[in-house]
Amino acid sequence: MPVVGDYFQVGFDASYEVDLFGGVTRAIEAAHGDVDAAQAQLDAARVSVAAETARAYVTACSNAAQKAVAVDTVALQGKTLDLTKTLFDAGRGTKRDVERADVLLAQTQAQIPGFEAERRAALYALAVLTGKPPDPAADACVTPPKLKDVLPVGDGAALLARRPDVRAAERTLAADTARVGVATADLYPSIKLLGSIGLGAPKAGDTFKSSSFSYSLGPLISWNFPNMTIARARVREARADADAQLARFDGTVLSALQETEQALARYAGALDRDTVLVRAEQSSGEAARLSRLRFDYGADSFLLLISAERDRADARAARASADATVADAQISLFKALGGGWSDAPAPTRAPIAP
Repeated sequence: MPVVGDYFQVGFDASYEVDLFGGVTRAIEAAHGDVDAAQAQLDAARVSVAAETARAYVTACSNAAQKAVAVDTVALQGKTLDLTKTLFDAGRGTKRDVERADVLLAQTQAQIPGFEAERRAALYALAVLTGKPPDPAADACVTPPKLKDVLPVGDGAALLARRPDVRAAERTLAADTARVGVATADLYPSIKLLGSIGLGAPKAGDTFKSSSFSYSLGPLISWNFPNMTIARARVREARADADAQLARFDGTVLSALQETEQALARYAGALDRDTVLVRAEQSSGEAARLSRLRFDYGADSFLLLISAERDRADARAARASADATVADAQISLFKALGGGWSDAPAPTRAPIAP
């Protein structure tokens, strides 16, 4: 006949793995590498958001500037059209002159809605990126912002240290390399020290008496020997992953250098083009002024006046477009250089509204 009784017990068990073959240490290194890679990926996201936010703002300002140039040109060409009509009514011009002036005015007027549409689209993009309604300051901006200081390009080593994608690739490579050590440690015995402390008695009131105290301590050894096929396969898999990550790291470094060189080349080209177009705008404005004076005094034909005003309009539009290109090239270079987020403060979460 079975005997049934009660036994009350409370205890604590603990184990500690002896890191004889470096598996635990390498696992910790792999975890640290994964954390650092995740942090670098966060920095990359912050760089991307910052760059695209600046790009949206610059686009809004640039389109407003080009719209302002078009509006000023329309006002000037409107005066030219009125003058042409007056001369035609007075018998000093032809109908063709009036039509040519009207065509030139209409072509410039057609550009204004496009600039306004792109400006508003950039403002909506800026609102999405910032998570706020369109900023009145951005809405009122009519000139693309310009840098006050020189962009800190630095040397190649500093570039690799700044770019978050390179840092993420390097940390991932370190983690995958550490996992090779973890897999290699599985080829050897695993030794754990086990211990337990307990209190037990048939009666609840005797549970915490000294006579109910018990303990145990001893090693636990586990080993897959002689079946090492799985462990060796995992070592080969870990080494293949590390080799693949090394190739990805090399590709990331090469891409970083390529993007930076391209961004620098485009930025330099945009600056040179902007400098030339500044001179072209000044020269075309002076040529148009002289052509109008000569036309008013009858020294130049209307065709020369129209041509001079078209050149001035084209030069002003090209200058406004060049300013936008310079600002966009600066943002691209900032992004290629990594944005300088390696020492940025940790992001804070906005409180959730009830």
